[in-house]
Amino acid sequence: MRERRKNRIDLIEEKFENMKKKKWAKGVRITTGVMWNLFLLFLIFGLTMSVFAASVGAGYFASLVAKEPLRTKQEMRNEILTYEETSEIYFAENKYLGKVSSDIERRETKLKNVSPYLIDAVFATEDEYFMTHNGIVPKAIFRGLLQDVTNSDSQTGGSTLTQQLIKNQILTNEVSYERKAKEILLAMRLEHFMNKDEILEAYLNIIPYGRNVHGDNIAGVETAAEGIFGMNAKDLNLAQAAYIAGIPQAPFAYTPFKSGRYGGGVKSDEALKPGIDRMKTVLFRMKETGYITKQEYEQAIAYDITKDLRTDTDRPTSRYPYLTQEIQNRTIEILMKVLAKRDDIELERLEQNHKLEEKYRILAEREMKTGGYRIYSTIDQTLYDKMNDVAKNFEHYGFTYTREEKDSETGETVLVDDPVQVGSILIENKTGRILSFIGGLDDKPSYNYATQAYRQNGSSIKPLLVYAPAIEYGVIGAGSPVVDLKFEIPGWKASNYFEDQEDGILPAREALARSLNLPTARLYEEIRDRRPMEFMQKMNFKKLTEGDFVHRSASLGALEVGASVEENTNAFATFANGGQFVQSYMIEKIEDAHGNVVYEHKSEPVEVFSPETAYIITDMLRDVVKPPGTGQQIPKNLNFSLDLAAKTGTTQGYGDAWLVGYNPNVSLGIWLGYKDQTRKLYSRGSSQMYPTTRTSILFGRLMNTANAVRPDLVGAGSRFNQPAGVVSRSFCGISGLAPSNACSAAGLVRSDLFNSKVMVPTKPDDSIISASYVSVKGVKYLALPSTPSEFIVSGGTGVNQEFIKRMLGPFGGDGSKLFSGRSIFASNVVSGSVFHADDANPAAVQAAGNGSTLTWTESASNDVIGYYVYRDNERVATVRDAVANSYSAGPGSYYVRAVDITGLLSPASNTVTIGSPETPDDPEESDGNEEQPEHQTPPSDGEHGTPGQNNGDTGEPDGNNGSHNGNNNGNSNNGNGNGNNSGNSNGHGNNGKNPPSKEDEDGQ
Repeated sequence: MRERRKNRIDLIEEKFENMKKKKWAKGVRITTGVMWNLFLLFLIFGLTMSVFAASVGAGYFASLVAKEPLRTKQEMRNEILTYEETSEIYFAENKYLGKVSSDIERRETKLKNVSPYLIDAVFATEDEYFMTHNGIVPKAIFRGLLQDVTNSDSQTGGSTLTQQLIKNQILTNEVSYERKAKEILLAMRLEHFMNKDEILEAYLNIIPYGRNVHGDNIAGVETAAEGIFGMNAKDLNLAQAAYIAGIPQAPFAYTPFKSGRYGGGVKSDEALKPGIDRMKTVLFRMKETGYITKQEYEQAIAYDITKDLRTDTDRPTSRYPYLTQEIQNRTIEILMKVLAKRDDIELERLEQNHKLEEKYRILAEREMKTGGYRIYSTIDQTLYDKMNDVAKNFEHYGFTYTREEKDSETGETVLVDDPVQVGSILIENKTGRILSFIGGLDDKPSYNYATQAYRQNGSSIKPLLVYAPAIEYGVIGAGSPVVDLKFEIPGWKASNYFEDQEDGILPAREALARSLNLPTARLYEEIRDRRPMEFMQKMNFKKLTEGDFVHRSASLGALEVGASVEENTNAFATFANGGQFVQSYMIEKIEDAHGNVVYEHKSEPVEVFSPETAYIITDMLRDVVKPPGTGQQIPKNLNFSLDLAAKTGTTQGYGDAWLVGYNPNVSLGIWLGYKDQTRKLYSRGSSQMYPTTRTSILFGRLMNTANAVRPDLVGAGSRFNQPAGVVSRSFCGISGLAPSNACSAAGLVRSDLFNSKVMVPTKPDDSIISASYVSVKGVKYLALPSTPSEFIVSGGTGVNQEFIKRMLGPFGGDGSKLFSGRSIFASNVVSGSVFHADDANPAAVQAAGNGSTLTWTESASNDVIGYYVYRDNERVATVRDAVANSYSAGPGSYYVRAVDITGLLSPASNTVTIGSPETPDDPEESDGNEEQPEHQTPPSDGEHGTPGQNNGDTGEPDGNNGSHNGNNNGNSNNGNGNGNNSGNSNGHGNNGKNPPSKEDEDGQ
């Protein structure tokens, strides 16, 4: 048999067997066997322990992440890519204003807009293997674990960019093995759901970078580049990129700026050193990892980074504290409704459920601060700047008080200024856009006096609540007669500025222009049961109470809570819009971080008054800025002319001063007052400038500024257009009825505007009767049977009792004063009332001589109709009431007796001798009834005053200076009839039905 050929392995085995047979090999064989067996034993033990340790580790790891929910791809992406971004505010026309107040500022950017230097610096410093690992670097993890277990002084960390992203967006900064385990698991999972560019971009947008120049906390590379160097992230050079990339390791140690608590700004040189050293470390790492050359490294190391740091500590919004806060407040209100609607919460439910409203308010505020919104306002920047400059430099506000206040930091009581505050707003009528406003004069505002301050609006309420509704109801036309007479009803008493002022019957137009309280209160009583406050409700006065609907004092501005400057001004714009109320607004639109429009304002006009009523009330308010109107000083302070309607107002005690004016295009409202509502702007008899003088000057300056800056918005040349339904009709001025022959014969026919759709005078006047009358202290009364005929004027115009009753209305009053000396009808009409005289003889007078003129004093009695003059015991003259108490006398001895309406005489006055006296008989021997030739001095020119020119409504300054005239120059004896008698309300309401009266003090 052929022998089998041995292979190589057989030969080796054969040689090995031969070696074992040798003597020396026997000892080696024994030792080797033992070592091999020991090796196998240790290997098995090591493998067993490794498996055990791995099992324990895996079990422990599993226990650490057991409660971590298994997120889907979309859930993880949403959590990673949803991060806070600071919202921004814009003026009108997309002009950037600044960022909203937020705990941390962040602005998102795209990876393509980041400097490559910065990306390389991040890789070199934070994650050298980012582009190759799957979310974690095991050796880095074990190194970190070992350092932690051994409590090593060197803690190099082991987190990749992916892990840091997980920590910041999904987990927390908690230092624990559980958090680290979850971080590792989620990082590996995230790498399957997002690509490297997405992870890197998210990281660059969320990592904190310390503070900006203002001391605000910042996050994201775009915010860091802008906040630290004032540039975009894509424009950073190598040194700047390295500086920023080094900050996240210790953000507040390496940031170059101080905290906002200390005003922001650059740190000291010593405090800057850690950040600069960190920048150099980053550059070194970039060189070592090959991202930059040695030459680039050396150039960057030598770069003076401090010269690039921002030094402008004034943030844009700090220049606009009132505006920034107002826009933020309004944005929260809008987003609150947007979020509620997104959750299918009805607006009505939100308004009624306070807890629900509070919840959504908190969510909206958080969303506004961190949602990255772009908020576009209606405010014209230049107009806002210029108008606020005017307000800050206005020199006529008045006295600045001081008050004690506790310092919040030191706890000490300090004195702080309490100046007059101002609130003002300019609204575009047709759109409701708020073009500009003045929120106050505080540097650090806590309160906006244009939008948040609710004060009683005094006489500025009169056209809104009384006159316009009365026209709309068809109760009056522009010139219809109203009654300015006192009244007293239980629980309430009103008066004009001067408590004794009563002007009788006068046109509604004049009563409104002069802002008289008594006719306003009487007219309101005629319409109060129709709830005219509903008109104000339609104009969105937000804080009306049910009491406001019933209190009579509301007609004079005594609302329980009051109104804001914005509300009041917005309401007057209704008249400019032909009776359509257009809600004022400041937020034009809001976009989210992705450019989607989440809100855009849409105007929804509300019909409040008819176009006819709106035009008629506008025409009446035109008279306010003309003599004798309370706003007659306004045109003097304007440097251009415009079709202007306006209304003034002050509250009782001069706590508040108002002025609202409008033309067809814009409405401007002003309020002056103190933060402390017990402070008063003015006291009678003082040398202070009258409040309405101050508001008139300020109104003029603000309107001049608006016209200079935006003449296109003001539209000075535009005019109010009269609707076809507004007609001019003749009527009997004392009754408002159609003219009768008797009315025409008496010269009482007037003409004015009416709303033809609801009221034109058609019924002929039936109030006039023929009457003989006498005058008692300037007031005409029917003569009595016993009245001496020489004092009676025949063929006068009188009125019947039915007319008197109708005109006095439910409040009643003294009908004898309907045609008082101040009424424009006083020279034409007898009141029709009978004077109820007493049965006593009138009081004697005191006579005096001056050359050839005999004069005497007025009798103290209230029923005197004139005087008899006696010479040498013979009656030589009859002097009627309202004629000067004097007589041109020849030589002789004279005395005077007063005569009352019943014919009774006073005792004789003292005797006065003029010229060469003759011996008189005893005066008592004359019975005073002798028929003697009469000598009656003719009335002097203007003796009764010029009808209709009594400027006596509000104590208004005379228009020539800032002093308050305060004198009634419109009485029957001064001859000029153009008095500055002021008339406003001192009304009281304390019966529980009317609140303590704070209505218009001065009728403005």
